[in-house]
Amino acid sequence: MTSTRLPLDARAYATLLVCTMLWGLQQVAIKLALPAVSPLTQAGIRSTLAVVLLLGWARWRDIRLLDRDGTLAAGIAAGALFAGEFCFIYSGLAHTSASRMVVFVYLAPVLTALGLALFVPGERLTALQWAGVLLAFGGLVTAFADGLAAPDRSTLLGDTFGVVAAALWAATTVLIRGSSLARASAEKTLLYQLAVSALALPVVAWAVGEPGVVRLDALALGSLLFQGVVVAFASYLAWFWLLTRYYAGRLAVFSFLAPLFGVVFGVVLLGERLSPTFAVAALMVGAGIGLVNFRR
Repeated sequence: MTSTRLPLDARAYATLLVCTMLWGLQQVAIKLALPAVSPLTQAGIRSTLAVVLLLGWARWRDIRLLDRDGTLAAGIAAGALFAGEFCFIYSGLAHTSASRMVVFVYLAPVLTALGLALFVPGERLTALQWAGVLLAFGGLVTAFADGLAAPDRSTLLGDTFGVVAAALWAATTVLIRGSSLARASAEKTLLYQLAVSALALPVVAWAVGEPGVVRLDALALGSLLFQGVVVAFASYLAWFWLLTRYYAGRLAVFSFLAPLFGVVFGVVLLGERLSPTFAVAALMVGAGIGLVNFRR
């Protein structure tokens, strides 16, 4: 790991663009596989695939993940929050569109900034960042207003699940920053989250009576491989690689692209409805994320 952080260059921009596209596309992939594989079963398979690949990666790179370092309790707690986050994301997608879910979930960077300011010493929000918080929450209110205006209000449950998932994602990040996990390697922190969710999500799926894998056709298999191999393993490692070489604050600004990509993919690939009101809400949330992560 290099100790000198670099300004963003063409390689960083290209990697960021690909990662945010993949994160925006993930909700579409989940939605496509729902008729064949129930939501929590998908989430469990995703985490299991990623755990296997991460352990193989660590062995190949000689990264020690199982040493005792005092992070077990915090790691299990982070894993439980991570599992809860994906319970709500995957379950919520059965009740709302992919384009709506991605916007609600990506309130997480804004909630994270608030949580860090409250619970981590030295983390304070500037006036510009507070403006970003207010703008993002304005987008949230606008998005819910759009759902309430629909004749059947059919998306409200899934939209609410998306907000709960965002809160759990933010809580996970704040826990990592404020606990012993702050000194653990990125790979070990990721392993805690993936391993706990790989164990917990199938149990939850069984407890709620999900049908599991109804059929495994080419579309469902491709979706599961995309979720587990490309997103949960490859894109997260790429993101951690960026964090070891470039300024984290400058990288985080670009997270606003993920919900915008998600909306575009949902409309183009799934034919989802995009009302003018919700388009404005998505832009407000994206702009709020950019302002919250802005560093002078």
